[in-house]
Amino acid sequence: MSRTQVAARLRDVRPGPGVRIPRVRGRSRGCVGVKAEGVVELLIPARPEYLQLVRTVIGETAAVDLGLDAERIADLRLAVSEAVTNAIEAQVMSGVDDRVVVRCNLAAEQIEIEVTDRGEGFDPDGVRALPDVESPERLEYESGLGLSLMRRLADETTLETSVDGTAVRLVVRFSGTTDET
Repeated sequence: MSRTQVAARLRDVRPGPGVRIPRVRGRSRGCVGVKAEGVVELLIPARPEYLQLVRTVIGETAAVDLGLDAERIADLRLAVSEAVTNAIEAQVMSGVDDRVVVRCNLAAEQIEIEVTDRGEGFDPDGVRALPDVESPERLEYESGLGLSLMRRLADETTLETSVDGTAVRLVVRFSGTTDET
């Protein structure tokens, strides 16, 4: 898909029902752009109202000639939602007034999403161990599903974190291209 085709498709993306994109001086504070062939970048304010926009853009981008079925696209949207929710929460808790960056790289065999925030970062090894997502005991916990869901829904999940922020990288491979043999 050409850069022009992706840009044309993204111009038609609208947030879901009930989602209002705030405007500043007649323009949205968020930004969606096609950076290069196969790369889509979103710069969004650290506010939960933008989650639906991110889900829509990523889902539509993955659906356009990439071979992902509806279930796989739903998994991708949920994993990205978790990463963006964590990024927004990290920035709000750190008092950082900066945009969250969501970068989508499309390749012949996979889609790679990177979500970057400027929060204080965290120690992934320090995250408390919780029961498995499918375990009934898991219902006793109100939070902490994000990393587990991302790891379960994406083929690859990596985190890089420091005092300057966190970058979460999610990779979803297309049909017939797995590391399993």
